[in-house]
Amino acid sequence: MSGPTTRVLTVLELLQTHGQIGGAELAERLGVDRRTIRRYITVLEELGIPVMTEQGRYGGYRLVAGFKLPPMMFTDEETLAVSLGLLAARQLGLADAAPAIASVQAKLERVMPANLKKRVRGVSDTTRVILPRGEPSLDDRALQTLTVATEAMRSVGFTYHSPDHGGIDRSVDPYGLVFRQGRWYLTGFCHLRQAMRSFRLDRISHVHLLTATFQRTPDFDAADFLSESFLSWGSTHEVSLVLHTDRESASAVFGFHSSCAEGFEQREDGLLLTTQTDSFEWFSWWLAQLPFRFTILKPDGLKDALREHATRLLECCE
Repeated sequence: MSGPTTRVLTVLELLQTHGQIGGAELAERLGVDRRTIRRYITVLEELGIPVMTEQGRYGGYRLVAGFKLPPMMFTDEETLAVSLGLLAARQLGLADAAPAIASVQAKLERVMPANLKKRVRGVSDTTRVILPRGEPSLDDRALQTLTVATEAMRSVGFTYHSPDHGGIDRSVDPYGLVFRQGRWYLTGFCHLRQAMRSFRLDRISHVHLLTATFQRTPDFDAADFLSESFLSWGSTHEVSLVLHTDRESASAVFGFHSSCAEGFEQREDGLLLTTQTDSFEWFSWWLAQLPFRFTILKPDGLKDALREHATRLLECCE
């Protein structure tokens, strides 16, 4: 459980959900003693939330009859953004994502008016967000731990499993996290190499917080650093292709990665795109989903990978 503010809000959530709940049960759910629960109740009362206390064997705490939090209002655009965000979060490799996301959606619906609640459920029932799948995670809690460490500017320790050198213990100051091409990446200062490095999360295990803290450069952009890192990695390949479409249609597809969307060069036969990839297989899979024609100029390795992908698709029709 997080800090006192989160616990106070959790008490309010439990009171809204259960109607009446005993102090002992509240203390057990939050992992605190009953005296602390009484302090939380006092905080709620100071915030203007009327809580009734009933003594005795079957007593406990409950909200005053008829009390409800003000309804939460969203515009149509905000409703779509929240709904799509929850759909996308299910695929981003978050530990225990499904129960957490279901809990968030339930909390939002409890304070939404009926028409807005119907709209949110409609988006959830009829819309799907399909993101590329990466390698299986070695540490289901890695992303959550690294997110906390990055925000708090706390150093972390972990074991990094390199295909060439096996498992190596690392101590890193986490500067940022990036989701790109179906994988999570950590960027930060590596104490072993005494330099900035990028790490794939699917190769990380045994992540834990360290006591040391650090100061992150205010204007640091993790996505930009990762893009630069790709250029220096031996397995990164320059890709050049022509998209036979207009800029508006291409921007809609590439909008998830601004560095690609800004890399268009207008030509007579379409848009020239120059980018990089560390996986021909992934890139060919992604190209096959484009809603318009394209021509690969280079490299030949990508052309071969796309031919293999197309052959596998054709074999599925036999």
